[in-house]
Amino acid sequence: MNGAECLLRTLLANQVKVCLMNPGTSEMQFVAALDRVPEMRGVLGLFEGVCSGAADGYARISGKPAATLLHLGPGLGNALANLHNARKARSPVVNLVGEHSTGHRVHDAPLTADIEAFARPVSGWVRTLESSAAMGEAASAAVAASWGPPGRVATLIVPADFSWSEAGDPGCPAARPSRCLPAGERVREIARLLCSGQPVGLLLGGGALQLRGLRAAQRLSAATGVRVFADRHAARMTRGVGIPAVERIPYFPEAAQALLAGFERLVLVETRPPVSFFGYPGVRSSLTPVGCAFYVLASEEQDGAAALEWLAQELGAPAAVAADPPRPALPRGEPLTAAAVGRTAGALLPEGAIVSDESVSSNAEIWPHLAGAAPHEFLPVAGGAIGQGLPVALGAALACPGCKVVALEADGSAMYTPQSLWTMAREQLDVTTVILANRRYRILDIEMRRTGAGTMGPRAGQMIDLTHPEPDWIKLAEGFGVPAARATTADEFTRAFEAAMREPGPHLIEAVLG
Repeated sequence: MNGAECLLRTLLANQVKVCLMNPGTSEMQFVAALDRVPEMRGVLGLFEGVCSGAADGYARISGKPAATLLHLGPGLGNALANLHNARKARSPVVNLVGEHSTGHRVHDAPLTADIEAFARPVSGWVRTLESSAAMGEAASAAVAASWGPPGRVATLIVPADFSWSEAGDPGCPAARPSRCLPAGERVREIARLLCSGQPVGLLLGGGALQLRGLRAAQRLSAATGVRVFADRHAARMTRGVGIPAVERIPYFPEAAQALLAGFERLVLVETRPPVSFFGYPGVRSSLTPVGCAFYVLASEEQDGAAALEWLAQELGAPAAVAADPPRPALPRGEPLTAAAVGRTAGALLPEGAIVSDESVSSNAEIWPHLAGAAPHEFLPVAGGAIGQGLPVALGAALACPGCKVVALEADGSAMYTPQSLWTMAREQLDVTTVILANRRYRILDIEMRRTGAGTMGPRAGQMIDLTHPEPDWIKLAEGFGVPAARATTADEFTRAFEAAMREPGPHLIEAVLG
């Protein structure tokens, strides 16, 4: 078999069954091989940033890598922002990049680029294939590298002639590494710390923010009084009724520093010491008090949930039950605000839903109301590169076809990857996109003042204004094949959202905020 078919069959042998692609000439052998290997699901994205963001969303929900297929250096360049987000989310991604044939590269043709240089900042593993005979082994190595732990982007660069040449048998399945536990003495040290009577915080990230870790942390809190916090930018968090609630670190540093004031000891579980998103004049970047001591219960490479369970067992912490917040009441007869959107979503989300959040300035008003929703998975902004919300929702829907997916998306951020809607329509994915339309990069109104740049003058205001003309999300969605509705009051939004929760398939609701 040729190299392209060998690559596909090696991916399948390693349980990589979805490839998100925007191919070009150097990848045509791979595309042709899809008809000989029908078990691989090829999904076309109209922009490479959609492919890379969807691979991130797929990995966050499934825990397994999807593959991407990108065209040469410029195609990889278009995917970099969401590969950055995938790196920050610690998502396993097998990133396949086509390259010119080996004899052609020396001619510096128009699309020739240093692909490895593009790939290294967002990849934990990079390799350019040396021969067609190495295809199977290299593909298996890429999958193994993507597993980590923690998960990472593994980029394999494939010259075109190695795809059309004879390659031999597929590579062997790579062994998935297990996450190890911390040393027993570390667990006992932290057990003593929690029993010391000193104010101690417990900061969770990674897998510790899913059900097992949250329940173990709840036991520890009930037994010792330790305050439990969530890393704001962790890739995934289980929330809702019946799920232990934890306090999320606020976005702005002043509020975060106030929350963590008085904690001179912070235990870290699959996360790092918390810092502010940006640096501001006269404001410390660290969110913890000066001199705070950090204790690592489980590193990013280790199993944080199992470490928390071990710690709870060490302390003899019994099972704990906390009171659930009430299900939010539906807003009636009100203006449409971000809070009204949050109450509606909290009231109507079905059990097992997935929420991809890129609501940016609206998030603070939405987040509290989802605590009383049915149990769901929450996928926040992990790396901060704008344009992840719609692709992450797309990938989550591919990973979990029986789940309702809701994308809470700021209108400015949505303009980075609107092509996601076309793929949602083509694949008939059950994604409801809520566009929070305030016609402005609203977060930059706040950041203008915070950075000391002064007030927003008329010329500066034009740089964050999304009117003249206003994007028409109804026409945009329908042009991509997604049914759409516009809501200008809370009642209109409730009706549209309720209908979208009943009906499968893609929908878009433009929520025009008052």
